[in-house]
Amino acid sequence: MNSEIRNLEPKALWNKFADLNAVPRPSKKEERIIKFMKDFGESLGLHTEIDKVGNVLIRKPATEGMEDRKTVVMQSHLDMVHQKNTDTNFDFDTQGIEMYVDGDWVRANGTTLGADNGLGVATIMAILEAKDIQHPAIEALFTIDEETGMTGAIGLEGGWLQGDILLNLDTEEDDEIGVGCAGGVDVTAKRTYKEEAIPEGKTAYTISITGLNGGHSGMDIHKGLGNANKIMNRLLFDGFENYGLRINQIKGGSLRNAIPRESFATVVVDTIQSKAFEFEVNELSNTIKNELSAVDPNLQIEVANTKLPTTIMDLGVQEGVIKALYAAHNGVYTMSASIPDLVETSNNIAKVTIEQGDVTIECLTRSSVESSKLDMVNKLRATFELIGCEVTTSGDYPGWAPNMNSPILKVLDELYQKLNGEKAHVAACHAGLECGILGQHYPDMDMISFGPTILGAHSPDERASISSVHKYWKFVLEILKEIPKK
Repeated sequence: MNSEIRNLEPKALWNKFADLNAVPRPSKKEERIIKFMKDFGESLGLHTEIDKVGNVLIRKPATEGMEDRKTVVMQSHLDMVHQKNTDTNFDFDTQGIEMYVDGDWVRANGTTLGADNGLGVATIMAILEAKDIQHPAIEALFTIDEETGMTGAIGLEGGWLQGDILLNLDTEEDDEIGVGCAGGVDVTAKRTYKEEAIPEGKTAYTISITGLNGGHSGMDIHKGLGNANKIMNRLLFDGFENYGLRINQIKGGSLRNAIPRESFATVVVDTIQSKAFEFEVNELSNTIKNELSAVDPNLQIEVANTKLPTTIMDLGVQEGVIKALYAAHNGVYTMSASIPDLVETSNNIAKVTIEQGDVTIECLTRSSVESSKLDMVNKLRATFELIGCEVTTSGDYPGWAPNMNSPILKVLDELYQKLNGEKAHVAACHAGLECGILGQHYPDMDMISFGPTILGAHSPDERASISSVHKYWKFVLEILKEIPKK
């Protein structure tokens, strides 16, 4: 299947993408992809370095006649989000991504595709390898761990890069030029509980929520997509209020930066109430499916009898957790007052794990305004501390403030219109880009972000537009020709 990817145009880019996707590259397990990039740079005879955190830098001199142009940093991240469908048998730690062509789209078999940000990495690799592309001096910067903490960008030291302009290839709409992004912070609530023996006269059930689209918790947060953790909690709240439902365990969501697609719970109710409970859950499930039918038509909610577990949650803690999860904000919190249609602040209730005496609730809060981000964090902190949780924050990273007077923005804006006969959409995005962090290390560097059209990032529905990649590739080549003189 991957062979048909190699025949797509531009072949130089798609072949590098196929090479890249053959290497497992989960966040925080990037040893193989770091070695792959180091070997690649050295195989071309180019100066190649790895810094103390694992970022890879490959330098390529300017082509003839371009020596007087400013040095360009071309930047993308090496890691990818790992999500797969429940019925997909796949090991991200050992297997390469299995791709196929579906009309104008490249997709993966039941997993994320890795186009985010593999297409950016492949673009840079193709340019480094090329002998017939005009370009100024290039510093190819491949960062690690963008998806789960941006620790590569955070650990990058000032003075390593010499470039004047940074081209970040991590935007996911080909008619958009990115000039700003949201910052983010992880919020984690934890507490313990006592396990109780299950009284006699109970019937056990598993509740399974599957089939949601999921998606990027920044770029897709405004779409009203179903959140498996919130849906599960709604069912548990109703079951507890009406039938005294008790929880044995919950496992919902997998990654902070992905809208949770699945959640699974084991619960018990009084046997005498079991038939009424089953009817109630099915009724509420149908209501929820109807509510989400326009955005998540494949939502499945299943309730099945199961073997009776040995323990359940302490009643008081259970009531507090269910009510706190109901109250905790999920989705868009505020829209920007200064940039039309831009989400300013949001929260994703990403993971809920309850088992063996421990409760863990993991969120990712994003905002382009630091004060609003803190307000959202405080709202979550207050909600979960009221039920006795210890709430901590980590992985805090800044946003990237737009500079509408950017010289490189002027170059891209004019080139896009010349190539496509219409103006690009110049915008900030609600995703986290590394530009905000890199700008702290290199405050004088002129930065811009762009890329091909990728839909469904951070979910198994991730797909890249073939025609868009062709359009984007032409744009990249023209940009490199038009880099200003020193």
